[in-house]
Amino acid sequence: MASQAPKYPESVYDFIVKDSKGNDVDLSIFKGKVLLIVNVASKCGMTNSNYTELNQLYEKYKDQGLEILAFPCNQFGEEEPGSNYEIQEFACTRFKSEFPIFGKLEVNGENASLLYKFLKSGKWGIFGDDIQWNFAKFLVNRDGQVVDRYYPTTSPLSLEHDVEKLLGVS
Repeated sequence: MASQAPKYPESVYDFIVKDSKGNDVDLSIFKGKVLLIVNVASKCGMTNSNYTELNQLYEKYKDQGLEILAFPCNQFGEEEPGSNYEIQEFACTRFKSEFPIFGKLEVNGENASLLYKFLKSGKWGIFGDDIQWNFAKFLVNRDGQVVDRYYPTTSPLSLEHDVEKLLGVS
């Protein structure tokens, strides 16, 4: 299974997910950070703009406590067909991404990861709780609670004000 959680998770910090090498990562290591959680894909029409802007956002705010957590997903047009290793290489080589790229998972349906089920439980989109496409974004406060959900077409840089508010910077 892609993620584990206690019976009644109270925050994103209650989950254990897999990194791109298949190792368990306890999300509690991000306690006290503001998180932007994104389902990513390497062959999507929005890949270049999203990775570029996610990198800019991360570079600007990582020292103030922002972490971007990228979760590859192949559920939309099979636009993330590579292995976890290939995905990691793509993000780190082509875009020089420094934020964590986790193991590929599903965000919708019966096999959706427990983390994504939790993320979607409080922030519905236009199609109910389903993720619409690659690059849907969830903003999580320092307490591990989802405070907003953004559509795939939302530019990461347009979230700057919301990120600054949660970080307490201006």
